[in-house]
Amino acid sequence: MYTDDGLGIILDVCKLDILPNIDFYQLLGITYDAPLSTIKSAYHKALLASHPDKRSFSSTIPPVDVDIALLKEAYTTLSNASSRVAYDDILRNTRVKTSTGPRPAQVISLEDFEEAEEGVWTHSCRCGGTYRIIEEDMDAGRHLVGCESCSEVVWVGYELVNDERHATNG
Repeated sequence: MYTDDGLGIILDVCKLDILPNIDFYQLLGITYDAPLSTIKSAYHKALLASHPDKRSFSSTIPPVDVDIALLKEAYTTLSNASSRVAYDDILRNTRVKTSTGPRPAQVISLEDFEEAEEGVWTHSCRCGGTYRIIEEDMDAGRHLVGCESCSEVVWVGYELVNDERHATNG
């Protein structure tokens, strides 16, 4: 979660994680450095273009099939300075992760990693560096891990094994 330095405004990053393929700037048709006045104007224009009761048949604005709640989320996020900074960070990180998509050099089982501390596992890279993965990444489905020293990337996974002994012992 990001907070706004004591102003009490909190952006739930988990909420934005469900929108990795939606660029609020593109949704509103604005540039990434757009001022608040442009954001507000674009939001109102998008609302009019997407609202069936507000459009006239002679309108020059083409109809847009966009969820109004999504438009509101875009406006709310981009019009608040701290929310916008947090969103920009998420957007930038999503682009980095998905722009070219690193191809893992190999698949390594989590069993081959050593637990360095509670919820943190490490594995040696062939360059002498270290791969590090945390439990939250695994739970979130982020399995690509880069070496901390070189550009090597591996895919870390694990199998859930159904232990029949536990099932029969109850």
